[in-house]
Amino acid sequence: MTNSPDAPDAPDDAPGAPRTPVDALATKTADAVGAAAAGSADPVEAGRVPALRRRIQAVLIAGQILGGLGIATGIALAAVLAKEVSGSEALSGLASTASVAGPALLAMPLAALMGARGRRPGLVLAYLIGALGAGVVVLGAVVDSFPLLLAGLVGFGAASSANLAARFAAADLAEPDRRGRAISTVVWATTIGAVLGPNIAAPAGESVAGLGIPAAAGPFVWAAGVFLVAALVVALLLRPDPLLTARALATSEEGQEADARSLRAGIRAVRQSAGARLALVTVAASHTAMVSIMSMTPVALSHHGAGIQLIGLVISGHIAGMYAFSPVMGWLSDRLGRLSVIGLAVGLLSVAALLAGTAGPSHGQTAAGLFVLGLGWSAGLVSGSALLTDSVPQAARAAVQGLSDFIMNTAAGLGGLMAGLIVAEAGYGWLNLVGACLLLPMAALAVRGVVRRAA
Repeated sequence: MTNSPDAPDAPDDAPGAPRTPVDALATKTADAVGAAAAGSADPVEAGRVPALRRRIQAVLIAGQILGGLGIATGIALAAVLAKEVSGSEALSGLASTASVAGPALLAMPLAALMGARGRRPGLVLAYLIGALGAGVVVLGAVVDSFPLLLAGLVGFGAASSANLAARFAAADLAEPDRRGRAISTVVWATTIGAVLGPNIAAPAGESVAGLGIPAAAGPFVWAAGVFLVAALVVALLLRPDPLLTARALATSEEGQEADARSLRAGIRAVRQSAGARLALVTVAASHTAMVSIMSMTPVALSHHGAGIQLIGLVISGHIAGMYAFSPVMGWLSDRLGRLSVIGLAVGLLSVAALLAGTAGPSHGQTAAGLFVLGLGWSAGLVSGSALLTDSVPQAARAAVQGLSDFIMNTAAGLGGLMAGLIVAEAGYGWLNLVGACLLLPMAALAVRGVVRRAA
């Protein structure tokens, strides 16, 4: 029997309270659904929700594959291109910082747009900004302007906002006891693009030969095209909109007026729910610990004599841990409960920090640590995202989810900046210790939730 994934002491429509399955709500009249889902091309007929759920997930997976492909293709040579344009190896690290800034800057405006108009306009806008940013990167490379290149990378990184928001779109129509699996399936789809992207970076660079475009900027030309295709797929096929349809099916919930969908209402919902607070801390701490440790691992490996190929293999194993096993984390989250998998995330991330931080010249131990680090991130992201969706009213979800992505990306950006300083002043081992300490608030809140649920 499935254990409740919900956390304690939440409001009636959050953890600990019984929920009405979407299929039961689907018995409402088709007219009511179609009216509330205004803006969708086709009204939803009663009884079609299960099929609609599968179709929307398929569209989200397709968009996730394309988005992941575009991001991985461009980012593969971003640091190389930044070094060529700036003429400084030290400044090349700003490429990753700029690309991380994009999702942080776009998170709240995107959440506001989705809250008002639905998932489809927000996802399309994010992909279009990503395509525009990729074009600006190419222009910056052609005219040899480093500030223009960085501005383009900020826009390019905004496409990641679409991939992040897609996991919540997958949860919109999912049944409460299958939200973890719905989220994890969309997260898993990123694996395909993340693996293929770096492998086509070289052909993309060769394709612009003779066009006056630096070879390192070629992947961004391809990325712009991929993002445009992703935007087209979502615009044409993500109909009816999953968020608007979910709201229509949840007309029995209180607070469906526009004011209940504002950022202020989202913050209020987080304050009222211990589950939402734990979810925000889980996602932010997991992501920050992962980014901080992962970003400096290539430097640590190179200090111990590792070559580019070995570093690439270690990072590939890390990415496999992040995405390939996310369906397992989703299944565990639904079967064992969100709190159990959050505890698993704390354990995995702590073990990863111990392995990587004490590896020294042992490249095999470092690789194992990075793989486990990816698994811990996956457990934290999937369980935290599912718990966040469980913990707040339907009307406030888009705002709260946008707040989560903003906090997650901002914290990770700061963590990435601090990681370099920590390694420079104290060493890679101390960085892993600091990363493990970031998990303490997450662990404390999880233990508190378990105690309250038991009581």
